[in-house]
Amino acid sequence: MKTLYLLREDLRTYDNPALDYACSNGEVLPVFIEPEGLGGASKWWLHYSLVALMKSYHELGCPLVFRRGDPVSTVLQLATEVGADQVVWNRIYSPAGIGLGQELKAALAEAGIPSKSFNGQLLIEPTKVLTQQQTPYKVFTPFWRACRAGLAPAQPIASPTVKPLDGSVSSERLQDWALLPTRPDWSGGLADRWSPGEQGAQQRWRTFLGGVINTYKDGRDVPSAQSTSFLSPHLAFGEISVRQIWHETLNAIQEGRVDETNGNKFLSEIGWREFSRYLLVHFPEVIDRPFNPKYEAFPWQDSPDLLAAWQAGKTGYPIVDAGMRELWHTGYMHNRVRMITASFLTKHCLTHWQHGMEWFWDTLVDADIGNNTASWQWAAGCGADAAPYFRIFNPILQSEKFDKQGDYLRVWLPELTKLPNKYIHKPWEASEDILKAASVQLGEDYPNPIVDHAEARQGALDAYQAFRN
Repeated sequence: MKTLYLLREDLRTYDNPALDYACSNGEVLPVFIEPEGLGGASKWWLHYSLVALMKSYHELGCPLVFRRGDPVSTVLQLATEVGADQVVWNRIYSPAGIGLGQELKAALAEAGIPSKSFNGQLLIEPTKVLTQQQTPYKVFTPFWRACRAGLAPAQPIASPTVKPLDGSVSSERLQDWALLPTRPDWSGGLADRWSPGEQGAQQRWRTFLGGVINTYKDGRDVPSAQSTSFLSPHLAFGEISVRQIWHETLNAIQEGRVDETNGNKFLSEIGWREFSRYLLVHFPEVIDRPFNPKYEAFPWQDSPDLLAAWQAGKTGYPIVDAGMRELWHTGYMHNRVRMITASFLTKHCLTHWQHGMEWFWDTLVDADIGNNTASWQWAAGCGADAAPYFRIFNPILQSEKFDKQGDYLRVWLPELTKLPNKYIHKPWEASEDILKAASVQLGEDYPNPIVDHAEARQGALDAYQAFRN
C-alpha cells in the first residue's frame, strides 16, 4: 500500500501517530506544503526545523518532499501522481486547521482516495470533554479537573521504520521558500538562543526534566531564573510529543525524581495549552472576536505612538521595555513578563488586544494561534476565564517583586546597569545626582514614562466601569 503522509504541525518522527500508521501499511511519501500566514520569527524557526527533519528522514532512508500551492489541490495532484492508496495526517485544532481537514477529506473522498487523521497534538480530544449539561467548559479549573479525572493518553510510539515510496518524486527546494530574513538579517539572537528541530526539543526536555523542573513552581515567575521548560516553540511546531512529556513527568513523580508539587504545576500549564485549543474548537469566533461579545463595543483608544513605543521597548517602564527587547532579540519572552507587557498595552495604553496579538504573532518563535489568542484576551479581560477588568498589573511592583535585584533588567537594559536596585525599577524617581552617577540622562539614554501609572490605571478603570454600566 502507498501512503501519502501530509506533515503540518508535527515535525518529528518519535510518537507520531500518522507517520506510524503510514509506515505500518507499506510505502510512505512524506510531504510538507508551504504554510501561509506565519510571522517572521516562526518562518525562521520553520526553516531550521525542516532542515533538521530532512536529516532525520534521510537517516531513515526516506526523502521529504516540499511542495507549494493550495493544500487541497496539491495533495490531490500528488496523490494521483504517485498512485497513493490513502492519505493521512495529524489534526490541527484551529478553525483553519479543522476547515482544511474537512476540505481534504471531502475532496479525497470524491476522488476515491481514502484518508485518515490522527490526534498527534493533544492529550485529549476537545470534543470529548463536556460539562454535565453537555456544553463546553468556559473556565479552566473545572475543565482541567474533568480532564484529569478521565485522562489516559496512549503511551508514546517509537520512531518507525520507514519504507520509502518506490520511484523518484520531484520536490521544491526549501531555500527557495525564502523563510530566512535578509536585508537585514535580524535573526542572530534567535540563533544564539535556540536549536530548532526534534533533537533540540529532546535536549531541552532532558535538561528540564533532569532537574530544572524541581524549581518550576516558584522559579517560573522569576524572569532571570531560567526555571521554565523553554519547550513552547518545540511544541508549537510539533517537534516533541505532549504525550511523551505527560507520561515521562508522571513517571518521574512516581519514581521520586520530580517532587509532586512542581511536577503537577508543570502539568497544569500543559493543561492551559490544552484549554486554549479546546476554546478554538468550541468557540472558533474568538480568533477575530472577544470571547465575551460585550467587549466588541469597548472604546479602545489605539494610539499609534503608544503602540510604537511599546513595540520598540521604549515605554519608560523598565520591566516592560526589558520584555519587549528580549522578544525582539530572541523571539521569546518570559511568561510573567508577557502578562505584564500585555496588561500594560491593553490597560495602561488602552490599545486593542489584537494589535498586541499581531505583534506577538510576528515576533515570537513559539507563536501559537491558541495560546496567543487566549492569552491576549485574558490580559484584556474579554476572554474565557479572563483576568477581571479591574486587575491592572502595576509594572513597578511586578518588577520589584519578580526581579528584586534587577538581574533581568540589567541584561536587556544595559543603559540602566549602574542604577541602584532601588531605582532601576523606576528610574524617574532617582535624583539628578544618582542618575548622573549611573550615566543616565532620562529622555536621552532612557525614555521618560510614556504614561503616568496612576493616571493610566484610573483612566482604564474609568473606561471599563463606564463601558460596564
